[in-house]
Amino acid sequence: MDLLEELCRAPGISGCEGEVAEIMRKELKKTCDEVTLDGFGNVIGRFGKGAKKIMLVAHMDEVGFMVKHISKEGYVSFIKIGGIDDRILLGQRLIVKAKKGDVPGIVGSKPPHLQQGDEKKKVVKHEDMFIDIGAASKKDAEKLVEVGDQIIFEPNYGSYSKDLKYGKAVDNRIGCYALIKVMEKLPKNLNATIYAVGSAQEEVGLKGARVAAYKLNPDYSLALDTTLAGDTPGIKETESSLKLAKGPAVTIMEASGRGVITHPKVREVMMKVGKAKRIPLQIDVLEGGMTDAAVVYMTREGIPSGVVSIPTRYIHGPTAVFSMADVNNAVKLTVETVRKL
Repeated sequence: MDLLEELCRAPGISGCEGEVAEIMRKELKKTCDEVTLDGFGNVIGRFGKGAKKIMLVAHMDEVGFMVKHISKEGYVSFIKIGGIDDRILLGQRLIVKAKKGDVPGIVGSKPPHLQQGDEKKKVVKHEDMFIDIGAASKKDAEKLVEVGDQIIFEPNYGSYSKDLKYGKAVDNRIGCYALIKVMEKLPKNLNATIYAVGSAQEEVGLKGARVAAYKLNPDYSLALDTTLAGDTPGIKETESSLKLAKGPAVTIMEASGRGVITHPKVREVMMKVGKAKRIPLQIDVLEGGMTDAAVVYMTREGIPSGVVSIPTRYIHGPTAVFSMADVNNAVKLTVETVRKL
């Protein structure tokens, strides 16, 4: 199993990132002078000793679920962790990461054959769904799972071609993978201190990056994350013109300004690097969605920040699709931007 597949298959909803953190720690130890785990669950690698401090951050957590209640019949009710569309849930295969081992489950609800009138026209809400884990009673179910267990989409990973890949938790394990590769490629004589941060709990409020940025107080920061590709039916180019295999995206603004507004200097450096190194780039202006950069750039007295985004289809679902060419170019763009900063 290669590193990217290992990252995508690993479990790690917000607040339960331990297995992903261990992969990050192990890989960053190969290149960094020091790797630590802070009190919040962030993995922080330090590289170099220069006066200028640059923080690179990729969040480790994925969207998922948590056991909320077990019925007398043995069915599991759940809450969502992170933004997940209820419309994709029915029939999905999930894994409950229980203390005694993995427990498979299937999301169910009242079948359409038995629905009446307007019921058939409504989207079933997740609170009206349940997870069938094959238990005959609450007593049977409690032998397998308990309230508070994390639940993930069934792990998967594969290829359409040499370039196009798909898998679970692509948001943001491809950012984590890119961060590891950036640290491998940074020149040893760089006159700066680089911090590689695998952040926790991004999907539920950008929390880990806020903690790490306050502690490190860097001069600059770049977030490595995914963004929405618009090259599928039903999406207008005015909504998203980003395409797979056309290069990483330089984010200008997130969430109509509620998220990061990329610092002009950082943006200029990224655009010049792309042109000079012939790295294909796309421009990302988002009405919705934020990355860790949204909180980093407001930390302390303000930290000039930017985002290197990898276009991805179907994020926040059981399987997302991405281009390895975009991932590799995101690595190249980040390395060269760090050199210039």
